[in-house]
Amino acid sequence: MRFKMSALAIVLGLAFLVTTSASAAVLLCVSENNLKGQQTVASCVAKGDRFAVVDQYGLVRILTPEEIALTKAINPKVFQTRAFSMKYIQLAPPLPPLPVPSYVPGD
Repeated sequence: MRFKMSALAIVLGLAFLVTTSASAAVLLCVSENNLKGQQTVASCVAKGDRFAVVDQYGLVRILTPEEIALTKAINPKVFQTRAFSMKYIQLAPPLPPLPVPSYVPGD
């Protein structure tokens, strides 16, 4: 009985992780139709490709050049990820979280 409860807890935990990661926002290229991770987001931005953030509800926000520059300054890991087009939204990885600051604000 104890084993069954442990197994159930593990299965529920894994299901929670899968649904959480599946519902995260993704960054997608809207300039090209056939990107399937062959290039990084940074190389596509350097070429002038446009990107959009798609949230868990399917709402799309096209990023302006200013938003891309600010995002690059705040969370550079976003631009190290592989680039995917809207056609391959299921393969796109979720946006990486913000890095933990090395200082305590207010000190």
